[in-house]
Amino acid sequence: MNKGTISQIIGVVVDVAFSEKLPEIYNALQTKMPDGKTLVLEVEQQRS
Repeated sequence: MNKGTISQIIGVVVDVAFSEKLPEIYNALQTKMPDGKTLVLEVEQQRS
């Protein structure tokens, strides 16, 4: 499993930094919210 770190949130845009391989476009990213729920994000763009 490839792990990333949320680096910035602006409105509906979430920037996630990956130290290894970038996920493919349209792949799902999952993160745990403080309340224990899972938030699913979709990759729309890659910046290197």
